[in-house]
Amino acid sequence: MLELRRLVKNYPAQAGFWSADQISALDDVSLHIEAGQTLGLVGESGSGKSTLGRCALLLERPTSGDVLFEGTSLVSLGTGQLRRMRRQMQVVFQDPYGSLNPRMRVEKILAEPFQIHEQLSRREISSKVPELLATVGLPADAAKRYPHEFSGGQRQRIGIARALALRPKFIVADEPVSALDVSVGAQIVNLLADLQQQFGLTYLFISHSLPVVRHISARVAVMYLGRLCEIGPTEAIFDRPLHPYTVLLRRSTPDLSGSANLKSKIFNLQSGEAPSAVRPPSGCRFRTRCPLAQPRCAEETPPLRELEPGHLTACHYADQVGVL
Repeated sequence: MLELRRLVKNYPAQAGFWSADQISALDDVSLHIEAGQTLGLVGESGSGKSTLGRCALLLERPTSGDVLFEGTSLVSLGTGQLRRMRRQMQVVFQDPYGSLNPRMRVEKILAEPFQIHEQLSRREISSKVPELLATVGLPADAAKRYPHEFSGGQRQRIGIARALALRPKFIVADEPVSALDVSVGAQIVNLLADLQQQFGLTYLFISHSLPVVRHISARVAVMYLGRLCEIGPTEAIFDRPLHPYTVLLRRSTPDLSGSANLKSKIFNLQSGEAPSAVRPPSGCRFRTRCPLAQPRCAEETPPLRELEPGHLTACHYADQVGVL
């Protein structure tokens, strides 16, 4: 359904000013998402996850590369054509407090997609609002209330209802549970899974929570400093990671099962955060923190290569990752 081809997105290092320095938010990113599938996108803050999601919807225009939706290049579409295409592509934002207009009642928030994209009468629109609220588990009388009268989880349900209004095929869920309590977040994740089954939706699910991604995703892509490190089936990514950065993310997740398998080996990760995206390391961008780094890693950018069926990694020494 969605294909990204060699996507690049750069920003000026100083917002609002011309600058010779560029922030490399995305660098040569290519991936695809099958219809009806959920692709989980994980990585540390600043890895480019949200930028990729916004470029996939052309909320941000990529510096270069192409975005294909059901075979149609979105980059080449005119304003009117892209606006019509947006009926099929929607987004659920990370912040349930900032994504809803506090001056609008819920009924007006949910009516906007119909007013913009469909020529419906006020009566027709008013009949659709209770249906949307029921779909996400909210009562019909919620339509008369303002966003501040709801909890964070309820607000996120309203955001999901708005995204579903035009019955899209593809939804970018940009860290939709990161601002919520764990129990409420679990309810939202289960709601998204149920809606996928009910309406045949395709998701790009962006998150920094590996357990959540493992629960909802069929495939997982791992990003680091604007590049894809690894992509493959969910169980393969979690059980047989082929990139040192994926191992790091896996080890960073608290293990409450009592299993010591992952904790029993020493990762020897160098201290410090990810390098600046203004001047990223040459070659493999993870090499400055990688225990497997060799001189070759600074000289050659590792390409994504398929080592197992459907399982790709960008590491020169993927065969040694098992020793970490």
